[in-house]
Amino acid sequence: MWVMNNMSNIKLKNSIWSLVIISALVWFILAWFSGLNLSDAKVFFKLVPNVVSLDLLIITVFTKWLWKYDCFRGWLVPFPNLNGSWIGHIFSGWEDPETGQGVPPIPVMLTINQSFLHISCMMHTGEMKSYSMSEGFNIDKDRQIKQVSYIYTSKPRIVVDNRSLPHDGAIVFDIIEVQEKKLTGRYWTERKTTGEIELVFHTKKILEEIPESIGTHPLNPPRKIIAKSGKFVPKKHNQIKN
Repeated sequence: MWVMNNMSNIKLKNSIWSLVIISALVWFILAWFSGLNLSDAKVFFKLVPNVVSLDLLIITVFTKWLWKYDCFRGWLVPFPNLNGSWIGHIFSGWEDPETGQGVPPIPVMLTINQSFLHISCMMHTGEMKSYSMSEGFNIDKDRQIKQVSYIYTSKPRIVVDNRSLPHDGAIVFDIIEVQEKKLTGRYWTERKTTGEIELVFHTKKILEEIPESIGTHPLNPPRKIIAKSGKFVPKKHNQIKN
């Protein structure tokens, strides 16, 4: 889902005009190489199937690959290309009710899979994965707003379900592209917790695991193996909401 604003109407006009111009050029080129006279109505409409087919091919190529090029940014493509893996930290506002102490920064990775018509986000920490369910851009150059936001569902690892339950939430990121590509934002959860997230662009590849170089979850529970069952038993902690 894309967040619509006034700017999207301008891009729609540009898209329509671009398609009209491309169609006219295709019509002319086909008639030129075929030696046809476009002033003849029958000849004109005879080329319609060919023009439509080429238009669809151009649209497919554009929405799959060409939209990523900077030359289309701004006047035809209003949003940035965020494809790839982003790494950084979560700064949770949660505090231990017994000690009053907060949570150290939590290493995190966000992977974004984006096309011209769709975007999906997956966030990884050492204890959970979260998946976006509804996503969108909020781009308004006049108001200096450049954001991507999404609603997500979080699925913690089974070994921490005694203190971290599945939940839903929302994230809003400000997109920074000058000097260094960054995503900085805040989140809210249905568990009434909030926090901030700071990410930097890491690679164009969609990674499946968090790079070891950014560290491990600060509250990753120590585990011991019961020889007979072979099961991991986590050490109990107060429920931590991040």
